[in-house]
Amino acid sequence: MNRAYCVRMQSWMAKKKIGDLQVIGRSVAGVETVVAAPELNVCFDVGRAPTEIISIDNVCLSHGHMDHSAGIAYYLSQRGFIGAGPGRIIVARELAQPIQALMGTWADIEGHHSPGEILGVDAGEDVSIRRDLLVRPFTVNHGAFALGFSVIEVRRKLKAEYTDLSGPQLVELKKKGIQIQHRIEIPLIAYCGDTALGAFLDDPSVCNAKIAIIECTFFDQEHITRARAGRHMHVRDFPEVMERIKSPDVVVTHLSQRTDMRVARRVMDDTLSEADRARITILMERPPRKPRSAAPPPK
Repeated sequence: MNRAYCVRMQSWMAKKKIGDLQVIGRSVAGVETVVAAPELNVCFDVGRAPTEIISIDNVCLSHGHMDHSAGIAYYLSQRGFIGAGPGRIIVARELAQPIQALMGTWADIEGHHSPGEILGVDAGEDVSIRRDLLVRPFTVNHGAFALGFSVIEVRRKLKAEYTDLSGPQLVELKKKGIQIQHRIEIPLIAYCGDTALGAFLDDPSVCNAKIAIIECTFFDQEHITRARAGRHMHVRDFPEVMERIKSPDVVVTHLSQRTDMRVARRVMDDTLSEADRARITILMERPPRKPRSAAPPPK
């Protein structure tokens, strides 16, 4: 029964090869947002917890709005059915206790507790994903307790002044407590969640990420006021976004379900330079259908 229910809950998920990584997800404003990089073992927001993200160990929750967070309890509860350990929800510190309370309520309803870690963090507080990978939260412009997240690869490189030394010489320096390596951070993905323009776009872990994932909720000219009121991006903001973000790949999410994809493409083409438009992938844009080949003539 449980397996059948999982199949029914499965929603269409876009799958995009962006640079060296696969990005999967579904993001429709007010309906559901869940975006994941399975190879990095990180999911951004949880939406309604589609089956494709249940095996991912780390969920970075940008804020508490229902279309981004409704699947928290389901995500944590289903991991045991696939043999996975407890999942981890990384969230603004102020939301950790309410989520703990929510899980306590679900334990009362179901009669058992779903294990999982609810990790409250502040902007700039790094969270280790694995030895060479971390998540760094940053503040976005979408009201209280809203965060974005950068996934950063960490490398160690021998300092230039020691490159000509032999192995034994390097070992001796290390024994003396001398730091012979320096730390290099490579931002892989910056997920900005729901947000308007803000100072975070100049954060090195955001603007220098290989992939930037940024919302654009509104495309109609008359909706600029709505975008400002809700602290969302309007397509008219994107020339500035693309100027401040240096990422070679920018993934656009959170389009309204009322936005026709053909209209969105046309407006972006009219708004952005050709070079900037070439950097953009719309997450929910399906590839064009191949025309059906004509049926062979009857013999």
